[in-house]
Amino acid sequence: MSDLPTASVILGNEPGSFPHSVLAQRHPAIIGQVRDTFPYGPEQHCALDALLESCLHGVIEPLPATAPDRARWRDWGADAHVGRSWFDAPWLWSESYFYRRLLDAVGWFGPGAWQGIDPFRRFKLAELDAKETDEELAALDALEDRPAPERARALLHGSLWGNRADLGFRLSAGAETDEAAPSQVPALVADDSETLWSLLPPSGTGTLYLVADNAGRELIPDLLLLAHLLAEGRVGRAVLHIKPYPYYVSDATTADVVDAVRRLTSAPGAAAVYGRHLWEALADGRLTVRAHPFSAAPLPYSDMPDDLRAEFASGTLTIFKGDLNYRRLVGDRLWPPTTPFRDVTAYFPGPVAALRTLKSDVITGLDAATEAALDAAEGARWRTSGTHALIQARPSSQLWAVKPAVAEAT
Repeated sequence: MSDLPTASVILGNEPGSFPHSVLAQRHPAIIGQVRDTFPYGPEQHCALDALLESCLHGVIEPLPATAPDRARWRDWGADAHVGRSWFDAPWLWSESYFYRRLLDAVGWFGPGAWQGIDPFRRFKLAELDAKETDEELAALDALEDRPAPERARALLHGSLWGNRADLGFRLSAGAETDEAAPSQVPALVADDSETLWSLLPPSGTGTLYLVADNAGRELIPDLLLLAHLLAEGRVGRAVLHIKPYPYYVSDATTADVVDAVRRLTSAPGAAAVYGRHLWEALADGRLTVRAHPFSAAPLPYSDMPDDLRAEFASGTLTIFKGDLNYRRLVGDRLWPPTTPFRDVTAYFPGPVAALRTLKSDVITGLDAATEAALDAAEGARWRTSGTHALIQARPSSQLWAVKPAVAEAT
C-alpha cells in the first residue's frame, strides 16, 4: 500500500471526537451495564471499579501474569501501550483491550464460578426474543414465491442492514439511533452488489468465508444469507468466522450461533426451513464455525498471521460484516473518503467484500459527489450515525493488476 495517500491512525485523544466519546462515555456505560447484568460478588465489583478508574483517570495496565493469552497480547503490541493513557493509544487497540480487560474483571477466564459466563448474554438473548425479530422472520414467508435473484437481493440487504442491531452501538446511543435526521443522499452510499454476485456464480462449488460481526438480530440475517447461498448452489461450503470470546458487547461467539440457529428452527413458516437447512449444513460440514484468535486482535487484517492468510487465499470470496471488521479490513485510519477500496484492500489474498452500516469515521471507496452530498446534508454525522451503509467488493489482486492492460487493448 505504498502508493496510498498518507492517513493518520485514529486515536481517542481529541475531545469532542467520536473515538473520544467511546472511551470516555460508552466504555463507562458498558461497565455499568455489565455490573447490573449478573449478581457478581465483591471480587468482580472491585475489579470493575478498578477498570473504570483506569479507563477514565489511569493508564493501560498489563494483563495478569496468569493470563492464558498474555504472550499473544505482547505480540499484539501490549508492551508499547502499557503505561499510556487509554486515549493516547490507537483507538482500535484501546477498544479491543478494554473488552479483554472487562472479561478479566468479571472472571471469564477463571478459575472460579464465573468462568465462561458471557457478561453480554442477556442483551444478546433479548435481541433474539424481541418482537422485531418475530416480524423479520415472518417476512421470510413472503419471499418464498419470489424469483431466486430477488430473494438473494433481499437476503443480502437484510444482512447489510441487520448491522443496525449492534448492541454496543445502541446501549450508549439510546433512542437517537432510531430517530436519525432525513438525508438528501441515498442510504446506500456505495453499491458493488453486481461485483459481489459475479464472484459467486450459479452452480458454484467454492468456499465462502463470512467474517461475522454481531449476534442476535444481526447474526440471524447473516445465517439466512448463508443458508440461501448453500441451498441455491452459489457456494459448496461456507465458513463462518466468529469471536473466540465475548467481545464488543454483541460480537458473535459459538454459543450465539447455536442460539440463533435454535431461534430459527423454533420459528414458524419459512424461518424454520432455513433453520433446518443450517442445522443440516453444520452437521454435514457444508457450514463450519471458526473462532480464530486473530478475530479478537486489536490489529488490522493486513497483520493477519500466515495460517489465516492461507485460509482466506483458498476462498472463492471473503465477506467482512460490520463496522469493526471494516475498520480492521481497510485499516483504522482517517483515509480520504475517495481512497479506492481496491487499493486499501490490495494486501488481501483473495476476492473480498464488505457489508457495513457506517458507525465510525473510517470510510473508503466513495465518489467525490457522494462525499460532498453527505457533508452538505449531514456534516460529519453521516460517518457515525448508522443511517448509511455500503456494499463494496474487489476481485482478486491479480485481476486488478491486469485490468489496465485490458483497458488499453480495447
